[in-house]
Amino acid sequence: QTRTLWCVHTEGWTTHHSHCPQADKPASRRPCFKVCEWHQDLFEWEVSPWGDCFLVPFLANELRPRPSECVTAQHGVQRRSVRCVRTANRTAVATRICEFFSGRPWAEQACLIPCPQDCVVSAFTAWSGCSRTCGAGLQHRTRHVLATPVFGGAHCPNLTQTRTCSHPIPCPSGASEHRYSLKVGSWSECRLPHHKDLGSLGGKTAVDYSATAATPVEKNLVKRHAGRMSWELEVGYQTRQVRCTRSDGKNSMLSLCTQDDSPLTFQSCVMPKDCETSDWSSWSPCSKTCRSSDLSPGYRVRARTMAQIPIGGGRECPTLEEKEACNIIGDLLPNCPRFVWRTTDWGLCRVSPLLGPHDRRAGNTSVLCGGGIRTREVYCVQVPDPSAPHHRKEVSRPVSAGLCAGEEPPSVVQLCSLPCPQPCLLSPWSAWEACLPDSCLQPQEHRRRRVLWEPADLPSKACPHLLESAQCEEPSCYLWRVRPLEDCVPGESACGPGTARQNVTCVDTEGAEVPETRCAGEPPPASLPCEVPCPGDCVVAPWGPWTSCSHPCGPRRPDSRQTRTRSVVALPGQGERGGRGCPGGPALEEWRPCSDHPCAPVFWHARSWGPCVEDSGVNAINGTGFWNATPDCTEGVQIRAVDCVKAGTGHVVSKRCPDSARPDTLRPCVLPCRRDCVVTPFSEWTACPTHCTQGDHAADLYSRYRTVIRRAAHGGQECPDTLYEERECESLPLCPVYRWKTSKWHSCTLVPGSVRQGVAAPGEPCGNGLETRGLSCSSEEEEEAVPIAACLRWAGPAPPQVRECRVACRDDCVLTAWSKFSDCSGCGGSRTRRRSPSGRSKKKDRCLKETAFPLAETEDCPCDDFLSQPHGNWSACVLPVPTAPPGALRGWGRYNRRKECGPGLRFKALACVDRSGRLVDPTLCTHSGYETEVCHVPCPLDCKLSAWTAWTACSAPCGGGLKTRSKWLREKAFNGGRPCPKLDMKNQVYEALPCYSECGRYVWRAEPWSMCNINAVDAQPSCGEGAQSRKIRSAPRTATSVDDSLCDQEEVPAAARVCVLPCPGDCVVAPWGAWSHCPPSCDQGAANRTRSRQVLRLPASTASLCPELVQSEPCLTNTTCFLYQYRATDWSTCQLSGHAVCGRGFRTRLLDCFRSDGKLFEAGLGLPNEWKLSESCEVSCPVSCLLSDWSPWTECSHSCGNEGQTTRSRRVLHPAEEEGRPCPGQLLQTRSCPIRPCYSWLLSPWSQCTVEGADCGEGMRRRSLSCVVQWATGSSTLSTQPVADRLCGDRVLRHSQQEMELPCFVPCPGDCHLTEWSSWSSCQLTCLEGRSFETTGRQARSRAVIIQVLENQDSCPRQVFQTQPCTGGRCYDFHWRTGGWRDNAREVWCQRSDGLNVTGGPGARSNPPPPSTPSPRCLALSSSLSASHPQLSLSPPLSLALCHPLNPISLFLPFPLSFSLSLSLPL
Repeated sequence: QTRTLWCVHTEGWTTHHSHCPQADKPASRRPCFKVCEWHQDLFEWEVSPWGDCFLVPFLANELRPRPSECVTAQHGVQRRSVRCVRTANRTAVATRICEFFSGRPWAEQACLIPCPQDCVVSAFTAWSGCSRTCGAGLQHRTRHVLATPVFGGAHCPNLTQTRTCSHPIPCPSGASEHRYSLKVGSWSECRLPHHKDLGSLGGKTAVDYSATAATPVEKNLVKRHAGRMSWELEVGYQTRQVRCTRSDGKNSMLSLCTQDDSPLTFQSCVMPKDCETSDWSSWSPCSKTCRSSDLSPGYRVRARTMAQIPIGGGRECPTLEEKEACNIIGDLLPNCPRFVWRTTDWGLCRVSPLLGPHDRRAGNTSVLCGGGIRTREVYCVQVPDPSAPHHRKEVSRPVSAGLCAGEEPPSVVQLCSLPCPQPCLLSPWSAWEACLPDSCLQPQEHRRRRVLWEPADLPSKACPHLLESAQCEEPSCYLWRVRPLEDCVPGESACGPGTARQNVTCVDTEGAEVPETRCAGEPPPASLPCEVPCPGDCVVAPWGPWTSCSHPCGPRRPDSRQTRTRSVVALPGQGERGGRGCPGGPALEEWRPCSDHPCAPVFWHARSWGPCVEDSGVNAINGTGFWNATPDCTEGVQIRAVDCVKAGTGHVVSKRCPDSARPDTLRPCVLPCRRDCVVTPFSEWTACPTHCTQGDHAADLYSRYRTVIRRAAHGGQECPDTLYEERECESLPLCPVYRWKTSKWHSCTLVPGSVRQGVAAPGEPCGNGLETRGLSCSSEEEEEAVPIAACLRWAGPAPPQVRECRVACRDDCVLTAWSKFSDCSGCGGSRTRRRSPSGRSKKKDRCLKETAFPLAETEDCPCDDFLSQPHGNWSACVLPVPTAPPGALRGWGRYNRRKECGPGLRFKALACVDRSGRLVDPTLCTHSGYETEVCHVPCPLDCKLSAWTAWTACSAPCGGGLKTRSKWLREKAFNGGRPCPKLDMKNQVYEALPCYSECGRYVWRAEPWSMCNINAVDAQPSCGEGAQSRKIRSAPRTATSVDDSLCDQEEVPAAARVCVLPCPGDCVVAPWGAWSHCPPSCDQGAANRTRSRQVLRLPASTASLCPELVQSEPCLTNTTCFLYQYRATDWSTCQLSGHAVCGRGFRTRLLDCFRSDGKLFEAGLGLPNEWKLSESCEVSCPVSCLLSDWSPWTECSHSCGNEGQTTRSRRVLHPAEEEGRPCPGQLLQTRSCPIRPCYSWLLSPWSQCTVEGADCGEGMRRRSLSCVVQWATGSSTLSTQPVADRLCGDRVLRHSQQEMELPCFVPCPGDCHLTEWSSWSSCQLTCLEGRSFETTGRQARSRAVIIQVLENQDSCPRQVFQTQPCTGGRCYDFHWRTGGWRDNAREVWCQRSDGLNVTGGPGARSNPPPPSTPSPRCLALSSSLSASHPQLSLSPPLSLALCHPLNPISLFLPFPLSFSLSLSLPL
């Protein structure tokens, strides 16, 4: 880029370039960057989050109070940084590049901040005592800061108030006006002697050629020396100033403050050594290596180790671990793996888990059927990457179940069913059909039955045979069917011989007409000779029906026959009127042989279908694809044997059975697919330990496993034998053994003589000093020096490198060395060692003071006796867990092995203590750290019922009903046993089955009517009205005769009746036929029924008439007409197979037909029947609760102490159903952990500020570090006991990590100083109308200024306060509070809502109530009252409290009134 430059005069006109300073000449050219469109994806705006909102400054850039009153918030500004960056590496570029594509985002926006919050301080303390005990002095009182000013609030007021005071007792005239105090300054930095003695070493100049002198080290530079092989310390010295101060703050001569001993102004010290660290390690892998829904970046860490412990106040160690964000742009990472639950195939259906413990069927589980349970395994897998090949996406490697913990695992239990062999419900056998040859070759007759109900899950739908056959002798495929066309027609006269025509056709067995050629033999004649009786002839009635066969089946025998009869209805005339006589007795009866079929019919018996086998005629290969692909299965055939069986005999030749009804012996089927076993790949090997081992250590094992997804079936490849593999880990190296190596103690180093001049005697170097020794690290094996860092990690606490020493002076007390400790008398005793003064010290009194020079030391004897103390409560009873061999197949048996009751163990933690009651390692008392006790978990008792009672009688005396049996409750379930089934009010459970009671068990049997007997007056045969009789007897359906009382007397047939015997020449008619049927609805009076008869002989005279041939009567309900309806019995209970516990069954009921008069009608009427007499039903399975295995015991909740607990849990895999055993209540077990001692470093409280060797000045607060043992982490210090430092770790290292000394100041009389820090105030939030929108609050503390002498107040420090964030804050309200009026005045103060009296706060912004003089409104009210009521004298002056403007004004009178006053005052 280029631009034009020119030089201009100050007055604005252009001049030559040489007139302008060439050094200030701007550049006329500069490089630039040409922005192209395709750069848009390379650059973008990067904005930071908005900063805090702050008040808008005025032009003077100062925050000043706003002129208007703040109500809710005040205006502010918040800013953010905006820059243009490269998208690749986020480096900044010129902003104009991004401005080319889009506008620059706003870098500043308006915001609102809360109203100003003024400083809030507490109320003043009480006044201190007077600074002097005589004369005039000062006293003060202080307050502290409760809340610092924020958001432009008012500053904190002065925290101190001072006032003069005087004591009534004047000071003595001779007393000194001032007091003197020895005041010391702070110790200087520790320095080496030669730093001060340079240039004064015998008149020679010493030059320091050390590296530290030549190369200054920056203060913030950290030394890194990972390979330091040893530690050496240097001893230096430090000094301090000492002066004598007067109570008015002025210095005085030192002799006014010192006594005999001069104050110590120098001392030996250890030269500071800064912390040194190793180089940083490499960055660890990023914790986030994939893209997930969590948008937060990952992090990586690096660490370094300490190579030099800071000593002597050296620079503290920097952070030893760094963490930084990584993989911030998650879009560049691959997708994170997802983990889901997978399941194996369902196992076999088993009924045995549903059986009760005392079920007799448990002995033979192979025959069980019906409802059952099947299980499967659940395992966690990683969802494969979609880019993986197909063959690798099907079966995934199992991973740890914890990776799928976020999802609910699928169910592992499912109800199933094993089909039970249930009988088909069949209809009764039909009547035997006509004798027919099979294919017109073999004479047979048949009877049939049909299937009424067939179970849906019956295997192969194999019902019993439905057709039975029997041989017969007169077969006929086609028959001549003869139908009369007209009555008998006489030939020449009105009576006598004639002919009767008939229709003759050839029909098949179904009644259909076929050509006459098919019928065998000659056809019957088309007309038959007949005879019409003449008036004088005998008349015989038509033939009656054939009786039943006396022997319906069996071999043909002479007495097996059927008969039919006819009777004489009119006698022939006599003499001239006589005609053809009546036939003889044999002619009135016919018989025919019957029993033409055997009692044992034959039928085809089909056996069960065989297995599906490959059909040799089909050229197919049986195989499967992948385990979840569609299998390519071939067709096969099933074969079964079919035999001809004779009932009651056995197999007969096949030709005895009809070939046309022969069942199939071959049917196609689908061969079961050959299923290979499918297993998951092996899981990853479990991790082997990577750390080193300490001494002898058993070899660790690592393992892997795989899961069977599907079992092999139908000849498929079997599962592999190895499902679990275990190996030994490689031998781990032994942990390195390092030890600290110390050199000899150096000689005692004193403060240099040049510093000591004037203190010690010349030429006598003596006094207190320090001695040091070198420290290095060596390997135990090679005995060579190694870096110090190795010992810091492996060798334990470092030995001390410095100790105090003393070079005896001439006047020092000299004592002998300590003797050896005396012998111990045993545990609980003590031992002592002694020393004594020697030489001249024996005669010095100060050397004989044991407080200064103790002559004996006592310590406790070491003791190895320990005592076990039970602690806490007993745990729950823990039952032993049955273990299966590694890799064993798991299924229902896995859950069945688990015991829920019986003997177990319960645990109680043991504390191991020594003689002093200190907690020690529990292994010193017991191996496990527990006291165990045998316990017993009571076993659940299931509900017990009695055996089935006998069946009751059928509920219906006639027809269908129910019979029942029951079980009654013997014992209720207890302790989580199987509950009882649903019981009735009598605590019984019942079973019901349909039953049938014979209604017509005994029937009336009537013989044929006798001849009509006429009571004749002479011997001549007579005619006319007579009587007929017949025999009536009571008989069962299957016997000949019984007592008549067993039959229904109301239904006894008539034994006699009136009859009419026609005379010769009279009209003769046949007996009445049956009545016609009334309509089904029995229309009352609207319908009739009829019956008819035919004329058998015409009368001789036309004058004689035949009787009526048709009779009619109305259809009357329950008289001549009956209504019929079906009635079904109640359903039976659900019937199961005897080998089933639950599942699918059936229930049945019976159907009866009842007449409208309430009687059972057994004959079929052909009424429509849509009743369902059987149906499927379901009996719910009693599934017991199924639990998972107990999880492993968790890690102890505390690593030490008596509060640690470990737990294990299990979950419900399937809840209990119906009468199954319920889930136990204990799904979580807890037990105490072994009580291990808690060793920790205990810091003592800070001591009071102490000044060594002086009255005031710079001093130190110190605290000590001690190793203690506790019974619980975080327990109070009262329960701690001191133990050896080695149990807590490296004391020197811990000491370097703690601040053990703090400088402090003890004010001298007259000094102006600050108070100690106040306690932190309570946590306060920024609130609006009692609500806060922040979670972090603030708390404050402060130091007030104390003035002891007014002359020194100009040199006083300023008051200070500190704030810090806090949690758990609350909102506070501030309100004015007033006291009672007294002498026209009262106390007014501000109070916080927690009851604390304060100064400042939001409440202080409102006008406080007047503390003394009434307001103008009150004065105006007083004047108006005096003017309107002269009799009211307001003396003393009326003082009214200022109240809320909306409330009525109330008068506050400080004096009593002796009159009543009624006032109406405006608001």
